[in-house]
Amino acid sequence: MKGLSILGSTGSIGRNCLRVIEDFEGDFRVVGLAAGKNIGLLAEQIQRFQPTIVSLSHPSCVEVLQYQLQQLPSKYRPKIVVGGEGLIEVATHPETDLVVSAIVGVTGLLPTFEAIQFGKSIALANKEIMVVAGELVKEAARIKRVEILPVDSEHNAIHQCLRSGKKEEVHRVILTASGGPFRKFSAAQMTTVTPEMALQHPTWSMGNRITIDSATLMNKGFEILEAIWLFGLPVDKVSVLIHPQSTVHSMVEFVDGSVIAQLGLTDMRHPIQYALTYPKREMTKTGVYGARS
Repeated sequence: MKGLSILGSTGSIGRNCLRVIEDFEGDFRVVGLAAGKNIGLLAEQIQRFQPTIVSLSHPSCVEVLQYQLQQLPSKYRPKIVVGGEGLIEVATHPETDLVVSAIVGVTGLLPTFEAIQFGKSIALANKEIMVVAGELVKEAARIKRVEILPVDSEHNAIHQCLRSGKKEEVHRVILTASGGPFRKFSAAQMTTVTPEMALQHPTWSMGNRITIDSATLMNKGFEILEAIWLFGLPVDKVSVLIHPQSTVHSMVEFVDGSVIAQLGLTDMRHPIQYALTYPKREMTKTGVYGARS
């Protein structure tokens, strides 16, 4: 049974990760959870998954969590830690085999780096880590012989496509982009957009921060940098293609002209499951995620 620690358990990726774990009951054990301010949801996650250790962003949250836990039927109580040191303790727990790094921003950098130092595999859903410290993180993973498995749909797709050939056979990788909700807007129309409009992503259901970054295409800039460090590629081998349907999640073009693409429905449980079960491919226990009837 693989032990997991999830940094950012109450966010979009964290919630979907726990849904995948529920589908594979008996294959994974939740060792640690780390969350921010959504204490009510964290309490429910503790009741359902009974982690050994839980990290909170601030000491003031401890009393709130303890109260929330008292309102629930389960009397289970994990160890509670706080702040940056708490994140590191969750990420480096001896029973953890794989760390799902899904905290937004650079907050996740230090616990993820420390997890690598302790030999933990990483399911990476935080692109800022590679943007600000890609060289350091990749070198640490190389020294410790640690897998960094991308959870972002585009980089997860590239990881899958690269299994079709050798690195020296790659001509370029092609990241796809939906273009966001403003793809067809004129310059005049762009002066009237609102945050609420930007949050209406045409194909993906994601957290607010990444949805806004997708609308401005800032997210795609981050993804180019992430791809450079994750896959050890020069910038001229990373391209971007607007693909509004979001069916092709990314492609790899090889030197012989062959293009290998990864296609799938727009459901983040697919790349999460791939990262959690790698190097195996497992059949989903509850049918195809995101399948339409």
